[in-house]
Amino acid sequence: MMGPSHALSGAAVWLAGSWALDQFAGYEQSPLMIAVGTAVCAGGALFPDLDLSGKVTRNQGGATVARTFGVVSLFVAEVIEKISLGVYHATKLSKDPNRKNGHRTLTHTIPFTVLVGWGTTALCAAYGKWAVIAILFFMIGLALRGLFDEWAKRAGWVIVTLLSLGAAYFTYLHLPGDRGYPMLGLAMGVGCFVHILGDLITRAGVPILWPIPIDRRMWRMIGPSDRFSIRAGSKFEVVVLRGVFSVVSVLAIIGLAIPAVHRHFTDS
Repeated sequence: MMGPSHALSGAAVWLAGSWALDQFAGYEQSPLMIAVGTAVCAGGALFPDLDLSGKVTRNQGGATVARTFGVVSLFVAEVIEKISLGVYHATKLSKDPNRKNGHRTLTHTIPFTVLVGWGTTALCAAYGKWAVIAILFFMIGLALRGLFDEWAKRAGWVIVTLLSLGAAYFTYLHLPGDRGYPMLGLAMGVGCFVHILGDLITRAGVPILWPIPIDRRMWRMIGPSDRFSIRAGSKFEVVVLRGVFSVVSVLAIIGLAIPAVHRHFTDS
């Protein structure tokens, strides 16, 4: 799927999950916590595509996420792509084809998703405010780049960077650490997993079973047949899927807001 669809799917899943937890588990979150979780999950739903790099020195090419912070994020994408390609070649079996790039390899696996979620929580717990600000800054930037793609293109990476920095610092000042740190890790992991599911329904598929070897292949791409798969950027993705994600997000926001408003007037 395209970047905006990935970001919107992450936001929809987090909002729907927050509503479900509030309704069925009594887990209440402040509006700020919901907003932060949604932004991080939306950014996390773009994060795996940092394995698609472009032309760093020209600030061109790459995935949507790779252009978020200009040449800096393009360079990060280049490094991740080369690491992914290295892992592919180090672990591939006899029937795995040779590859010249690492897109849709390591970062599109379940182990990577778990590692990202756990690593985010561990970094926040170990390094405190600086890790929190850095992670929020990066994820909010990805969310802005994905959810508001056309605006981000017009505004440029400098504006996106400044807004991300300001939002990250404001969030840090008001986000409680006891529940905030694990939430960031969970949102990152969920976002990455949602990304994998999104690419799973495309023609190219993803190596979701890695590192389980099957028939002398470690990197088997799993996905539906061409008849049932979706094409990236197709009308079905842009109109239908994004429409569904938008409706789910709006309904979840309404479902979360109504009880909060009711409690406010009842208490007053």
